[in-house]
Amino acid sequence: MFGYTEEQLAQFGLTIGVSAFILYMLFIVLQLARESKAGKFGTFVLFIVLAFGMLGFVAKNIIAWAMGI
Repeated sequence: MFGYTEEQLAQFGLTIGVSAFILYMLFIVLQLARESKAGKFGTFVLFIVLAFGMLGFVAKNIIAWAMGI
């Protein structure tokens, strides 16, 4: 489709799709922190926990790129 292989489309969809999902999760966490009146420290903790998940996704892509996979 459009000159791309199925593997290229799947990789593009995974990267863009998961990135969009991560941004949406950031929005959800921000709304949760506001509605629960978590305060500065509570909001910080919520975002730190989410950041570890995002860090894993980014690290996986960097490691795969470095290995040439």
